[in-house]
Amino acid sequence: MGKLFGTDGIRGVANETLTCHLAYRVGQAAAISLGSFEGKRPKVVIGKDTRISSDMLEAALLAGLTASGCDAVKLGVIPTPAVAYLTVREHADAGIVISASHNPFEHNGIKMFSSRGFKLSDELEANIESLILQEGELPTKTHGEIGRISDGAGLMDAYLDHLASTVDGLKPIKVVFDCANGAASATARKLFSRFPLEATYLSADPDGVNINNGCGSTHLGKLAKAVVDGGYDLGLAFDGDADRCLAVDAAGNEVDGDKIMAICASRMQQAGKLKNNGFVATIMSNIGLHKYAAAHQVKVLCAAVGDRNVLELMQKEGMILGGEQSGHIIFLEHMTTGDGQLAALQLLQILCSSKQSLAELCA
Repeated sequence: MGKLFGTDGIRGVANETLTCHLAYRVGQAAAISLGSFEGKRPKVVIGKDTRISSDMLEAALLAGLTASGCDAVKLGVIPTPAVAYLTVREHADAGIVISASHNPFEHNGIKMFSSRGFKLSDELEANIESLILQEGELPTKTHGEIGRISDGAGLMDAYLDHLASTVDGLKPIKVVFDCANGAASATARKLFSRFPLEATYLSADPDGVNINNGCGSTHLGKLAKAVVDGGYDLGLAFDGDADRCLAVDAAGNEVDGDKIMAICASRMQQAGKLKNNGFVATIMSNIGLHKYAAAHQVKVLCAAVGDRNVLELMQKEGMILGGEQSGHIIFLEHMTTGDGQLAALQLLQILCSSKQSLAELCA
């Protein structure tokens, strides 16, 4: 791990450790590393969550990218996995997300995806970091070689179309969605209204400072109360950048990522779609998960904590399902990174085709 990049990009408190100057420098370093001074004009797609600092950091990143000869496509407020998906779809050289995921609003982060929609290689990450940290100004372009910025907000529909295509259709079911006042506030209603669900949306009015504040996948109390009081079948909660999903059953009991994976693995196994008859969890997973898997002849492999580690083990072992208790679940058949709304759709499809409640499936 480098001095700047942690397991999930660069993180810090906005305008303290994560400054506009640093973001500008990251943009320049990314443009240079992607080949802007090798006779190439790279293209990057860039998205953000709803934090008050995201607009500021986006502006600084865009300035750095274009100053050093990279074209940029602004996706606007959009989930992290959407950036990964659209990076590949739009044949971009990289994708950048401005988000600190489940953390409080004063924090923010910069995370990058490769042209294949995965986390950056260690080599490219190290190269970008070395440029950021080197002394002196980084080279810039002039005249017609300065990069251009284009509006890519309309690309969100392509991402939502892709998510919707991963299920065969859903039946009427009563569900509450908690959008964490984050990126899912821009997408959840558009996605789930495509299906005949009786849905209510909580924490879908971001104001820049209420992201993850007493809501979302890290604070399930509000969701649980809404489900119980309204007589809903279940509730689904996302985090600030919508790459995680946790659930509560009709009684308001938490259903964590391990349980969601177990339910999905069992159904995928029954359908003959569980590649190599197993999935990847982490060393933090509950022993109950391993007992359940053993009883159903499903192999569970454990990676170190962190979605990068989970994905690496999935790829090494040829598996298409993996994730963490926190609700960061990867369905590699459909997405290159964890996607909370994708996980929600997969769970809803299982419930709609089952005669059991979520609590019964968990039991």
